Amino acid sequence: MVDKENKKKPNPTDVYVGSRIRLRRTMLGMSQESLGEQLGITFQQIQKYEKGTNRVGASRLQAISSILNVPVAFFFEDQPNQGSPKGFAEDNSGGFSLDFVGTAEGLQLNRAFVKISDPKIRRRIIDLVKALGSDDE
Repeated sequence: MVDKENKKKPNPTDVYVGSRIRLRRTMLGMSQESLGEQLGITFQQIQKYEKGTNRVGASRLQAISSILNVPVAFFFEDQPNQGSPKGFAEDNSGGFSLDFVGTAEGLQLNRAFVKISDPKIRRRIIDLVKALGSDDE
């Protein structure tokens, strides 16, 4: 007999992939409705994907990665309990937190930063933030 409670609980991988879809979508300032329209599905289906309630099929995940302009591997990067972290070049020992990117401040910072087209200015901002961060140590 199958445990009914276990059957209704989303798979942790599906929940993680869904959270990464939501993270990238919100980083781009895209609505669930807009993503759904581009995929030919309803925003409710996007909600189910993002919550991990419904599993995202391989072809759908490929389409989502194309729309969100990230490789498919992005949706699996830094997945808990999956061995060594991969994806971001930064060393995690410095306190880098992927969770920060999903916060309101992280999203605001990211959106403003990507609007800066001059690479020299972007580099100077990174240097400034590093310098400000090192004052706390």
